[in-house]
Amino acid sequence: MSLGIVFLSEVFGTGMLTLLGCGVVANVALKGTKGNNGGFLMVTWGWGIAVFCGVYVAAKSGAHLNPAVTLGLLLNGKKEYAPGVAVDFGSTLTYFGGELLGAFLGAVVMWLAHRQHFDIEPEPASKLGVFSTGPAIRSTPWNLITEIIGTFVLVFVILTFGGTPSGLGPLAVALLVVGIGVSLGGPTGYAINPARDLGPRIAHALLPIKGKGSSDWSYSWIPVVGPLVGGGLAGIVAAVVPIIATAAAS
Repeated sequence: MSLGIVFLSEVFGTGMLTLLGCGVVANVALKGTKGNNGGFLMVTWGWGIAVFCGVYVAAKSGAHLNPAVTLGLLLNGKKEYAPGVAVDFGSTLTYFGGELLGAFLGAVVMWLAHRQHFDIEPEPASKLGVFSTGPAIRSTPWNLITEIIGTFVLVFVILTFGGTPSGLGPLAVALLVVGIGVSLGGPTGYAINPARDLGPRIAHALLPIKGKGSSDWSYSWIPVVGPLVGGGLAGIVAAVVPIIATAAAS
């Protein structure tokens, strides 16, 4: 498979992810929408369905949709990111680039769909919250730890899917994201994906959104670094656990 196909697959898949994922947040958070005040559970299920759709759209490239997943696969020692796509420097950058661009474009389309509601929403924080995550209690070390833990769970469980006979694919990943959201999403809004947070945050900064306020760049590194650390650790641990289990059995 060519890297061009990989790139486009990740762009469209991650774009669908943020269009629907950020879209459900817009429906809950913005004034006057039909789903206004729908609650956190509505958001978590919406994001789960967004992942479900994004995985199907990006099936050809293995549907990483997330630099933390790509990094986890790299550090896990995988030889291929998807059938016919070798793990190397060029393919890694291709995945990262497609994921970030897709996340940005999906957020732009989401804004177009909700444009009138962005215009009448009085709170800048609500507008930013549609695009990117923010902490319930701002504490750099603890916010970072939360994102590391949430992303570790995401990538570690995804990697273990490969050793099971379920074949559930997108549904399994979607339910995993819902589970992380309802269990670990409260403190930081569970970015668990650097592209999902950074791409839409860039869109927020660039789009002509009425009364949008700050894009909160002082916090922006946490939902990037935390997921990358968590995803990388998950890849390493997932590679070591079978070795330990085999040694113990012998």
